Amino acid sequence: MLSDRKNKPLNRSDSIKAHLNNPISLKVDVKRLDFNMARQIAFKKAKEITQGPVLLAWYDRKTGNVAPQVACARDDKPAWIVYAESRGGNIIIDINDEEYVFIYGAED
Repeated sequence: MLSDRKNKPLNRSDSIKAHLNNPISLKVDVKRLDFNMARQIAFKKAKEITQGPVLLAWYDRKTGNVAPQVACARDDKPAWIVYAESRGGNIIIDINDEEYVFIYGAED
């Protein structure tokens, strides 16, 4: 579940957009968009930017799940974003206004 800097669960309506550096926003008009479909769409977009995108972190607003679930000493943004950024995650795909967010790094 997504947590704020005090590891208190965030409401699904809370925005993480302020924590995303230059996200690529995609609008996907699919009635039953699920995580796997969103992940495939995000990967395809990331592949347009780099030959070898590596998924470092993700967020699913529908369930409140994030990955990886890590702890972080920083308190200015969610730990899963800090994790991805600290490992070179600079390709951020935001699908349907934070319904799903995927952060990729480049393998190449």
